[in-house]
Amino acid sequence: MLDAGVGTGRNFPFYPDDCTVTGIDISPAMLDRARRRKDKLGTVVELREMNVTAMDVADDSFDSIVSTFLFCVLEPELQRPALEELRRVCRPDGTIYILEYAISENPLRRFIMNLWAPWVRLAYGAAFDRHTEQYLEAAGLNLVKKKYLYKDIIKLLLVRPKAL
Repeated sequence: MLDAGVGTGRNFPFYPDDCTVTGIDISPAMLDRARRRKDKLGTVVELREMNVTAMDVADDSFDSIVSTFLFCVLEPELQRPALEELRRVCRPDGTIYILEYAISENPLRRFIMNLWAPWVRLAYGAAFDRHTEQYLEAAGLNLVKKKYLYKDIIKLLLVRPKAL
């Protein structure tokens, strides 16, 4: 399994016991925090400094890929290249799970999110309005399922590679 954008390792407690995990992140500071969390929890994961848009990983390496709030920090021009790389390293019968933010359709929540947006951008480099699913088809991926996990703000995209 690949954890693309592993960050500080917040997903570590949720990894299945019976799988081999590689976590990548472009930020050395985030990886340092992930290493500390790994040591504290005893999680078995290989951590590597790597850019998701140009991974040093063989084609078809992973049967599952998890991306938790990675695409909200990628600028629009990096969305498709990152998805293409996930497609490349995912086995043809594999699954990619993308957890992302969405701007709420609820007027009050939308207003509040738009108020927070500049601060979220400044503090985390993130945006609520990336619309990652718009790049899936061009990246060679099929959206199998879209499910909201918290109101209409946090969504899970279940994605699979298109047959070549």
